Amino acid sequence: MQIHVTTIVITNILILSEEMKKTYTLIAFILLLVTVLLFTYSRPEKTPDDLTYQQIFQKKYSVFSLSIPEDLSFAGEEVPLDYFDVRESLDQELLVNTYWQSQTVLFIKRANKYFPEIEKILRENNIPDDFKYLVLAESELKNAVSPSGAVGMWQLLKGTASDYGLEVNKEVDERYHFEKSTEVACKYFKKAYDLFGSWTMTAASYNVGRRGLIREVNRQKENDYYNLLLNSETGRYVYRIMAIKLILENPKEYGFHVRKEDMYYPAPTYEVKVDTSITDFADFAHKFGINYKVLKYFNPWLRDSFLTNKSRKTYYISIPKEGYRSYSKIIDYIEIDSIIVNDK
Repeated sequence: MQIHVTTIVITNILILSEEMKKTYTLIAFILLLVTVLLFTYSRPEKTPDDLTYQQIFQKKYSVFSLSIPEDLSFAGEEVPLDYFDVRESLDQELLVNTYWQSQTVLFIKRANKYFPEIEKILRENNIPDDFKYLVLAESELKNAVSPSGAVGMWQLLKGTASDYGLEVNKEVDERYHFEKSTEVACKYFKKAYDLFGSWTMTAASYNVGRRGLIREVNRQKENDYYNLLLNSETGRYVYRIMAIKLILENPKEYGFHVRKEDMYYPAPTYEVKVDTSITDFADFAHKFGINYKVLKYFNPWLRDSFLTNKSRKTYYISIPKEGYRSYSKIIDYIEIDSIIVNDK
């Protein structure tokens, strides 16, 4: 009898144990499911660090609209800022060039390097000083090549360059010659001004071409840039030049702080007269204590690694003075210590 009772108790215990196992397993499964759901669908609240970061961001980062000047002129000609379309067009270019900060900082730095020579050539040719800003709109003061085949800082087409006496071939392309191409641009400006009687129209014609602008003048019976409907590029072109002018004349007003010692400067050079062929420019460069890369940097108009020169034409090749690949030496040369910097 005792054995039978014990057996029943043991059996009941075993049955209870199995039931408990099932219960615990079910509970564990439910807990696991709840945990998964919580992680999947719940979003953790922001930590104090996140809230602080957001507050700092909102306090420190701001984007402002820009003020349009009350008066503005281009090359001595007044800009009709009271016209809503003129005002909006200028505002667009000011915003683009102010908030494309890296490009505009490069504009400021490159202008410091190239503007003095451009200003001199413009002055000698009686071209308004404001046309120096046109070259930034054209090429960003780089030796660029456009999809249409315009080349160099002044973006001259081959036909235009040849018409004005520049040499353009596989070995020599004087559209890359800084001074000579600037002279050609001045000749173009003079001819365009004689045709249109307006410096603003002259600037527009540099983008669309004289013939293209004449066609629009005749079709629309208007000869004022601000009253002409032009293609989108030319329609923005003069306003972009004006925006660049405003920013570069008053960089701090638009939030740009570039110290004098951070500017780009021209290295002093001398010229070597050449009226014969040169079989290897690498060897030629080594004779003057420089390398092929440096030679081509100062003479980008030399387009190959040799110069045939069958006609025995005279060329002048620029060579940096000894040691003036050194930035610190260039800075010493321009006496940077005596210049008051814009911002410390």
